[in-house]
Amino acid sequence: MQSIRSVLFTAAALTITFAAFVLTASLALALAGIAAVVVIGSAIAARLNLRPARTTARPAAAAAAHGQREMRIWNDGRGTIIDL
Repeated sequence: MQSIRSVLFTAAALTITFAAFVLTASLALALAGIAAVVVIGSAIAARLNLRPARTTARPAAAAAAHGQREMRIWNDGRGTIIDL
């Protein structure tokens, strides 16, 4: 009777250990999949993001004719920058 009880306890402990291992492995795979989707999505979003384009407030020839410096305006994605 004593050996049957120890065999059943050992089998139960092995079953619980295996179930915990399967649960941990599945959670790790799920987290790795979510992280991969986030990384791929951010890489695609970075590629689709527009680059800052340089623009001028007035033509360079008109500014040079009046003896003024060329005013430069551009947007770096965080806000508009005006260089007087």
